[in-house]
Amino acid sequence: MNIVLGDTPDDTLAAFTERAAADPGVAGLVLSGSRVHDGMPTDYSDYDLHVILRDQHASPIAELDWFRSAHLDLVVIPLAEFRTRGMPGRPDSFARYSYVHAEVLLDRLDGTIARILDEKRTLGETEARAAVDGWLDAYVNQTYRSLKSYRDGRPAMGHLDAAESVPYALEVLFALHRRVRPYNKYLQWELERQPLGEPRWEAGRLLPVLRRILADGDPPTQRALFTGIEEGARRAGHGRVLDSWGEDLMLLRQS
Repeated sequence: MNIVLGDTPDDTLAAFTERAAADPGVAGLVLSGSRVHDGMPTDYSDYDLHVILRDQHASPIAELDWFRSAHLDLVVIPLAEFRTRGMPGRPDSFARYSYVHAEVLLDRLDGTIARILDEKRTLGETEARAAVDGWLDAYVNQTYRSLKSYRDGRPAMGHLDAAESVPYALEVLFALHRRVRPYNKYLQWELERQPLGEPRWEAGRLLPVLRRILADGDPPTQRALFTGIEEGARRAGHGRVLDSWGEDLMLLRQS
């Protein structure tokens, strides 16, 4: 099956969605990517479109899964897979953020596509608590390894561990607010439009901290970040994870 590209991405999207809407095997269409983030599209932006089929064999459009062009980027999946895609424990859990601001262009199932999408947009209460516990332990572990290397005269290795701690820190900060951690491309966008509640986590303050840690692993900057994360985690009831580290936490705290 071929896709005819229009003169512009808008033309290509319009032609394809009209074609898909005429196919009874298509249950829904969901738009994601930069086009659903106000202010983010550029002259190079394509349209990221998810085509949800009633089942794997419902439509010849299934052949277009992972079709990519300068205008259109397709994911074609059956409804059963769409229900679980991006959710915890799946190999495609990385895809979760793609649904946070996604827009429903077609829903032939009386709102089912929209309801499934809404379940992906935020973390459930139980899911969020488990996520914070897991990512918090990983963050503490990585920061402890980094600061131990600095203490022991191995700054290059400490720097590497410090850089690896940054994704864990972001997972914790967003999960504490029952939010899905954004892709790095959208981190500033998220922080500016939906702040994480405290001035220290505003884009203008948090991003320089992260850049400094990534640049050279500066131990005082790592400790300052840990202080804020520890305070937030304890307020939210995650002290057990922190306390399990015992006296090792002293290395992470500011003197």
